[in-house]
Amino acid sequence: MRGKRAAVALSGGVDSVVLLHLLKDQGVKAIHVHHGLSPNADAWAQFCRELCKQWKVPLTIRRVRVAKAGEGPEAAARAARYSAFKRIKEDQIFVAQHLDDQAETVLMNLLRGAGVAGARGMPAEGRFGRKRLLRPLLEVSRDDILAYAGEQGLKWVEDESNADETLTRNFVRRRLAPLIAARFPRWRQSLARAARHFSGVELDARALLREFLAAQGLRAPSEAKLVEMLKQLTSRGARTLVEHEGMRLRVYRGRLAVEPAAPEAPFAPLRWQGERRLAIPALGGELRFRRSRGKGIDAKHKSLLVRLRAGGERLQPDPRRPRRTLKNLFQEAGVPPWQRERLPLLFSGETLVWAPGLGVDAAYQARAQGLGVLPEWRRLDPV
Repeated sequence: MRGKRAAVALSGGVDSVVLLHLLKDQGVKAIHVHHGLSPNADAWAQFCRELCKQWKVPLTIRRVRVAKAGEGPEAAARAARYSAFKRIKEDQIFVAQHLDDQAETVLMNLLRGAGVAGARGMPAEGRFGRKRLLRPLLEVSRDDILAYAGEQGLKWVEDESNADETLTRNFVRRRLAPLIAARFPRWRQSLARAARHFSGVELDARALLREFLAAQGLRAPSEAKLVEMLKQLTSRGARTLVEHEGMRLRVYRGRLAVEPAAPEAPFAPLRWQGERRLAIPALGGELRFRRSRGKGIDAKHKSLLVRLRAGGERLQPDPRRPRRTLKNLFQEAGVPPWQRERLPLLFSGETLVWAPGLGVDAAYQARAQGLGVLPEWRRLDPV
């Protein structure tokens, strides 16, 4: 694994159990995403705990909130899952998608009219953010995976939702696949081979957007929707927002940003009175305060108000430079407009004391060798 920190996405199903069994002696960790959608979700998490304890594999369990609205439960769960993956420290994530998954993905993409990029299916190696997403079982069939699990005496859990044919993938797997296999027994291998051929086709702007979405773990949209998405994202409006598969896409300074499309919770101002940590669930994170010498907020200020921007705030983080508007400072720091409105700010009365990523106002900074408190804003996983 070339010295990179790696994790295996472990659902508890046979595919991921087999993948972890193959990699467990390679220094990997495991991550289990607890969606909370099934009455058996807690039991699945417990199964993963016991399995990893038995195999001496470190395990991280992430609870996520799956958005109710959007493009359906499959897309929402996928978006929540990849959001959790982004927040772990490992550089590489191994997922257990296999040959049957690949063939089904290509077929569904083609039926939706996704075009050449959809025909590529899932890449054996992709990226989302700075992380690599690896699919080492992509050419291994489900039958071979089950055979291996039986030979090794492995145990796994069954997801009851796999029988729900209202979900597109289950309909394809349970209804269409047997009909196709009756006439074309090797249809899965054929579609997977076609996907490899299509992966070499030169990309245009629309295909590049599809590639970007695939790297984020999002399925390819229809051709019509893709054209509309591309049109909106290239409009150069700082407030342009496109929603796709439970995620929000925005462009700022030529860069495309993706984040979960969760509704904004109402926020009421909070009082900080010297705590080491101050949880702010409405903003999806917590403020942490670390004591320091000669840095941060002068320790004599032991009670500050946490609230959001109201407009017109000014800050002077550098005493050698004039006081400037928060808007200008955020622009200089490259903070996207949509993030500025949901950042916790510390105030003393009506005076802004500290802003995330910008620092402490000169009038409130700790003196040299004096005791200070360094605030830090940490975004946390949804629960």
